[in-house]
Order: sequence, then structure tokens, then C-alpha cells
Amino acid sequence: MSHNTFGHLFRVTTWGESHGAALGCVIDGCPPRIRFTQGEIQAELDKRRPGQSRFVTQRREPDEVKVLSGFVLDGDGTTMISTGTPISMMIENVDQRSKDYGEIARQYRPGHADYTYHMKYGIRDHRGGGRSSARETAARVAAGALARKLLPEMTVRGALISMGEKQIDRANWDWNFIGDAENPFFTPDRASVPVFADYLDGIRKAGSSVGAVIEIVAEGVPAGLGAPIYAKLDQDIASNLMSINAVKGVEIGNGFEAARITGEQNADEMRMGNDDKPIFLSNNAGGILGGISTGQAIVARFAVKPTSSILTPRQSIDVDGNNVDVMTKGRHDPCVGIRAVPIGEAMVACAIADHYLRHRGQTGRV
Repeated sequence: MSHNTFGHLFRVTTWGESHGAALGCVIDGCPPRIRFTQGEIQAELDKRRPGQSRFVTQRREPDEVKVLSGFVLDGDGTTMISTGTPISMMIENVDQRSKDYGEIARQYRPGHADYTYHMKYGIRDHRGGGRSSARETAARVAAGALARKLLPEMTVRGALISMGEKQIDRANWDWNFIGDAENPFFTPDRASVPVFADYLDGIRKAGSSVGAVIEIVAEGVPAGLGAPIYAKLDQDIASNLMSINAVKGVEIGNGFEAARITGEQNADEMRMGNDDKPIFLSNNAGGILGGISTGQAIVARFAVKPTSSILTPRQSIDVDGNNVDVMTKGRHDPCVGIRAVPIGEAMVACAIADHYLRHRGQTGRV
């Protein structure tokens, strides 16, 4: 199977399957002398880790990362310093239940990649989806944690802004609440927690699932990253986000809303500030114009479809061409969009880090 790598200079290759012994990533192109700790990478993985509330899959994976190569230790014995060689990271799988998937070994789950995967390769790993499982994204989160280190001034944060028919109130937006112990949804709106909880409890008890929309905001990104034609920054951000399992749509800035307003409303007007730097009076462009960053916050949203593995029987076929009713057992997220938040953060961070290195190499400026 090809296409397991993304990025141009900051290149990430992921490996492993949902029910294999382990999964991980190899990062090629990370510059030397980047300082990081295993704890910093683990902190990002802990945000994505399953089994942390009743609203996500109950698979119990510690997701403990091991950094295998590409570093030397500082004198403190904890801080790692990149050497410029490939950085390899591994996460062991410890809580697989392959027997849960025995009944669908020869059946195609509706809405899932089972059918297309089998049509392309002539074989598939039915145990949790194998390579096409969202379990693979743990390795991306590990890579994203390192990508953030390339731009120390940059912060990348994500939030779940809608779940099915329920939406947050943007007037209540509070970044600090997202990491609160009482917030299992990555929502920035404290008032939305009981609304999401009641709604998702009903979905979960019905044996069904629901989708979500996630917003990612990257601040502290310098102007000038990207290129005007085939290496647009928003192009690569969209590509990275679309590569996440179950993502069916991406928008940058005002996105599809831009098609419903006038040019006067959509244009981000500018004025010169007292520090001789331009001030944008709005950010409909989401921090990117002509494929190149403006220096404003980069804003991207992506839509995640409902989890395909559900307990409600659905009509399908099996590998022998028989009509069947499929009901997927096992442990699955009733809303996979919840744990997609740190994944989206990682993919945006990787895209920006890659473009930062391209910009530095082409212009000699940072």
C-alpha cells in the first residue's frame, strides 16, 4: 500500500493497524536542535486517548508513546534534542478485542471503508478496520506535538462547535474551559455541556451515532507562509484535514458563507497601525490570502460524519454477494468528532510546520 506519508520537508510516515501489536510514525525532515520532552508529546496523546468518558469508545488504551530515534538527551536526562535524523515514535496497542469483529469478517459495514478497501486491495483487515481505522491517528497526534516545536510563537487550538443538531453559543467562547475536567466534549461553551450530554446519551442508548463540526485556530503564524499556486497553505491544511478518518468537508475562514455575502462584506479591510504594521479589520479569509498566510489567526473547520460502526441493523452485502443485515458490535465512539479535535490540531500544526521549513529554505527568512 502506497501513500502513508504526508508533508514535503516536514514529512510524516505513519505505520501500524488498529489491532496490530503497535502503531507509530517516522518524522523525516525535523531540523536539528529542536528541544522537546516525551511528556510534551504524551500530553497531546492524552487529549485524544480513548475511554476517558462515557461519550467515547471504552477501549482502554494508555497510548504511552516511546521515542525510539532521532535525538540525544540533554544533561537533565529528560529533555530530548533532535539530531536532524529520522525521529521514530511508537505506541503499543494493549486492549484489542478482535473477536468483536468476527461476525463482520465477510460483511461490509454501510458507510464504512470495508467495501472500497476490499475492492482496491483484494484483502482487508476486518479487526477494527485495520489500517483504515481512526486508531492510526494517534501517530499523527504524536507528530503534531513535535511540529508545534518548530514555531515556538505558534499556538494551535481546537474546539467542537456543533454536534448533530446542537450548536455552541459563540458569545460564551472560552478557550480555558476546553481543558476543564468537567468538559468531555472540547467545547468552548460551558452552557453546551449538559445539552451535548443529554443529546449524545440519547444517541448512544439508541445504538446510533452522530457527526460534529470542529474548528481549529492557529495563532502566532508569521505572514508569508505558503505559495500562490500549487503549494497554497490553505490547500495543504485542507488536504491534511480531509485525510482524517470520517471527515467529509473542510472550510477555511468564512468558508461556504463567503458564497452568500457581497464583496464589501467579505473583504478584510486594512489600516496601518501605530507600530507601522498593518491591522486587518476582519478575518473572513481565515488568515490566508492567495494561498499565503497574512499573519492573522488561521481558522479552519471540518465536518466529521457519524461513526459508521453502530448497533442499529443496516442493510448491506457480504463478500459472496449475499444480502445481509449488519450490526457492528465492539466499542465505538457515538460521536467520533469529539476525539477528532486533537487530531485536527495536529494536522494543522504539521501543515504549518512544513510550510515554515519551505519558506525558510526558499527565502532564507523566518
